[in-house]
Amino acid sequence: MVGLPARGKTYISYKVSRYLAWLGVNCRVFNVGEYRRKIVGAQLDHSFFDPHNPVAIEQRFKCAVLALNDMLQWFEDVHNGVAIYDATNSTRARRKMLTDECRKRNVEVMFCESWCDDNDLVDMNIREVKRTSPDYKGVQDVKHVMDDFHHRIDHYSEVYEPYDERQSSYARKINVGSKVVINRITSYLESRIVYFLMNIHIATRSVLFSRHGESIYNLTQRLGGDPSLSPNGKKYADALPSLISKLLGDQPLTVWTSTMRRTNETAAGLPYKKMQWKALDELDAGLCDGLTYEDVEREYPEEYAMRDENKFEFRYRGGESYRDVVLRLEPVIMELERQQNIMIISHQAVLRCIYAYFLDIGPDELPYLKIPLHTVMKLTWTAYGCDIQTYKIDIDAVDTHRAK
Repeated sequence: MVGLPARGKTYISYKVSRYLAWLGVNCRVFNVGEYRRKIVGAQLDHSFFDPHNPVAIEQRFKCAVLALNDMLQWFEDVHNGVAIYDATNSTRARRKMLTDECRKRNVEVMFCESWCDDNDLVDMNIREVKRTSPDYKGVQDVKHVMDDFHHRIDHYSEVYEPYDERQSSYARKINVGSKVVINRITSYLESRIVYFLMNIHIATRSVLFSRHGESIYNLTQRLGGDPSLSPNGKKYADALPSLISKLLGDQPLTVWTSTMRRTNETAAGLPYKKMQWKALDELDAGLCDGLTYEDVEREYPEEYAMRDENKFEFRYRGGESYRDVVLRLEPVIMELERQQNIMIISHQAVLRCIYAYFLDIGPDELPYLKIPLHTVMKLTWTAYGCDIQTYKIDIDAVDTHRAK
């Protein structure tokens, strides 16, 4: 990464890392700020970042080298993957040092610069840093934080050299994506990263998730199908608009559903724009569609046993696996990253996959995530991850979760 403070570098780093890991790519973020907090301390005022402070310069360089060495050792250990070196990397000399050290280990380098000269966006990002960064933990004086961070930016600006190394692979994201410049992007992974960078933004927004209301098939624990809601499921659909109104007030919202009857019946009373996505349809159970798990165990005992051995990779005969669902959801994820407030009303397996993307949950745990009926989950982005809040509507529903 390259960029002045408060340009969303850490936010972008963890976003890219989660996206690649969700697709099955080994990925890890090496945040130089975290090394600095461990070695020197967290709550340091802006003078620590002054380019005329020789003691601090030496300490910061030590942290940068430690992070780089750990990153290079990680490549030795995993043999392949993507490491994200999250720091300002504000001078050509620092970027050359990084490139030279990586090339000694046969590690390909791609730089991503987050450039922003929109003062309103920078101030918005500083307020976000104040809320989530360990550097200002416990500090309540917002004006002090704003002033201190602006001084920090001024220190970095004294020596900052925008990225212009034409012989290198790089992407330059300008003003949160209003313009993206790319140069010498040649590999598959580089192209996936650029594609992702072109779709994300750092504006504050939330994503709401809910399964459809309890369905007729849920009552008998049957797989798949296209049933209508049960009586309690209909009560949930009736109660949902009031909860969403309390959560979002008069903020705009778009509701995405699958093409299946039970999700559209659940969304029917919501007074917002709606879109159907075939990609949000439930995992296809193939020949087992409409059966109970007891039916599957009796009629297809080998498949039942295989499913328990590796639920993420198991594919129903004539149907899908969780991995298949992840792949078909990629366009949905990309569009989610582009949008503002969205509510998704979908199905257990699909929401497990989307939830795992945002919470950085691996394939071993993904198929066993608990996504209860008659519950709304609200995810809000921060620089260092996602905050999640859960809202249960007090209407009875069966429990469809099956433990590992």
